[in-house]
Amino acid sequence: MALTLLRRKCVAGTDRAEGSDDTLVTGPVVVLIEPQLGENIGMAARAMMNCGLTDMRLVKPRDEWPNQYAEAAASGATMVIERARVYDTTEAAIADLQMVYATTARSRDMTTEVVTPREAVVRMKKDETCGVRSGVMFGKEAKGLKNDDVALANSILTVPLNPVFTSLNLAQAVFALGYEWFQLGTETEDAVLAIPKETRLANKMELQGLFDHLETELDDSGFFHVLEKKPTMVRNIRNVLQRARFTEQEVRTFRGIITSLVKKRKS
Repeated sequence: MALTLLRRKCVAGTDRAEGSDDTLVTGPVVVLIEPQLGENIGMAARAMMNCGLTDMRLVKPRDEWPNQYAEAAASGATMVIERARVYDTTEAAIADLQMVYATTARSRDMTTEVVTPREAVVRMKKDETCGVRSGVMFGKEAKGLKNDDVALANSILTVPLNPVFTSLNLAQAVFALGYEWFQLGTETEDAVLAIPKETRLANKMELQGLFDHLETELDDSGFFHVLEKKPTMVRNIRNVLQRARFTEQEVRTFRGIITSLVKKRKS
């Protein structure tokens, strides 16, 4: 019911859910419940910064805070560490949030919705346009979240993993969420051809020069000895070379190889 009520229609992010303010929303809040080691907090902060998340909240960290080990393990994600807020209770840490997810891989004997990180971040993004603030709770390293903490969440968040071994460390769990969040906003192409700035893809004139050079030498060497098969063989060779996506430097190199081999044969 709570999900239905909060997911009401909003227009271009101007309609706000009841009880929200106009604070700039920058992704889900990461709430670490009773984290045990400063190093683990730091690595979680690093994972957050990798994915553009900056709001970390700590509930009763075991070690003192601020923590030098956390800062060292953050490897430069100092903004997350410096902005982290500490709370005495889980209730206080999530008090300003409207949607909360509890991460766990264990069955909790509760009737509750279970979502993947991918589904959760889609919902969070939609909620964000309405001014609804979301957070994700992560439990202590050894035992995870307590049932009382899970009961505070709207949904359980579970990462789909090998069913016989679902154990993740704290930073891995944070990263699993953060990565899915970041993918919603990135325009990074799934595959690109990285080319050094000193060169470029070969144009068709350069490729044609390579084809002519190679085919002339193959002709001279007797490679096309069955004349009726030559057109098909030429097309196949050209298709192979086209798929290679040569740079202009590679075309020059390849032609140099052909020249070197021919000189050796003729000497």
